[in-house]
Amino acid sequence: MRLLTHNFLKSNVKGTENGYPLNIEVTTIRCEDSPVDKEFVLNMLPKINYPALRTAVQQMSPYCDPPLPELPEELHAVSSSSKDKEEEGNNQKYNNLDESVIANLHRVLFDVYLVEGWLVCPDTGRKFPVKECIPNMILHEDEI
Repeated sequence: MRLLTHNFLKSNVKGTENGYPLNIEVTTIRCEDSPVDKEFVLNMLPKINYPALRTAVQQMSPYCDPPLPELPEELHAVSSSSKDKEEEGNNQKYNNLDESVIANLHRVLFDVYLVEGWLVCPDTGRKFPVKECIPNMILHEDEI
């Protein structure tokens, strides 16, 4: 499971008020290098919960060799005051990002896989297994 996928998952256990972001418990990870697709990264950024991504990177980094790159505290987007600029696409506001930051974002979003481990609900502590890179978010009957 890529960290991109992790960024969109949440716990829907009955009674959960704060099921996002899920914590990561690593058993096995895999890191693969792929060519940086700057345009794709820039298009994905508006959809990403950046603080949740940074937390996931911190949880997985100790298990990576070499360690995952540090991400900046905040991504500084160029504010667009005109509606025309907004219509050009959300990725335009991130065009000022340094190439190394974009490469680091690409690495953590697309090149790191949780192969085996657990996703843990921050509210209830419920553990969802990840096996062969596939998270199993199916709830038990009493959790619906």
